Amino acid sequence: MGGVDPELMLDVCGLVFGYSAADLLKDVNISTEGGEFIALMGPNGSGKTTLMRCINKILSIRGGSVVIDGNDIKGLRRDDMSRICTTVPADIPADFSLTTKDFVMLGRSPYVTSWWWESDDDLAIVEKAMWDFGIFQYCDRKIHELSSGERARALLAKGVVQKPKLMMVDEPSAHLDIKYKVQVMEMLRGLSRSGLTVIMASHDINLVTRYCDKVMLLSDGKIIKFGIPNEVVTKESIREVYGIDIKVIHDEGVPYIIPNAPAENEEEFRVEL
Repeated sequence: MGGVDPELMLDVCGLVFGYSAADLLKDVNISTEGGEFIALMGPNGSGKTTLMRCINKILSIRGGSVVIDGNDIKGLRRDDMSRICTTVPADIPADFSLTTKDFVMLGRSPYVTSWWWESDDDLAIVEKAMWDFGIFQYCDRKIHELSSGERARALLAKGVVQKPKLMMVDEPSAHLDIKYKVQVMEMLRGLSRSGLTVIMASHDINLVTRYCDKVMLLSDGKIIKFGIPNEVVTKESIREVYGIDIKVIHDEGVPYIIPNAPAENEEEFRVEL
């Protein structure tokens, strides 16, 4: 493709999306290189999940372009798309009854070339991923029988066995206690350091600033700020996007936020019993 920067893993240019006459995403521009760990942040309804669904071609964009690893996604078939981009959801439905091994094996489906479901190579890739993510001992256990932390690791293993260039992760720590939140963030950062570009939607601001290379703040379908955590997570930007006042403290150069107590006269925070 002419004009595509070979260093860019993801290049979103002028993306516009909407279900009807109204645009939910407006003139979104993102450029990322290989191996970056990027957080998408913003209030509920700001467009985080919608943007990820546009990037992975689940939703058809109205305008602009999405180029992944030099490939405009408009010209990619579903299997081709699955080989370069994977999406990891927040959790697995409670009634999902596959074994953990069979669930992770689903990630190899874009590479199936015969009537047999799996090859020796597929099996080796899946078993290695399960070892790497610490769930090999749960091979034969039903996926819905795992703990929240174990399911989170199984979801990541399933994404990794697709051998993608870009992984998009939707709220990976939403249902986890702090131990497993940190564990998942360590895993995602480790994947990015191995060369995989990771884009994560999250509400955990202080984990994002600790682990991510860049942060994108979305509001009403527009990018308000995009850059390194120190540039993006500020009193002014958090007030603009979330409508709250915060303190920002720094530890070893990393910004962390502490919400201010709401003023007594702020009606939206007042609860009367």
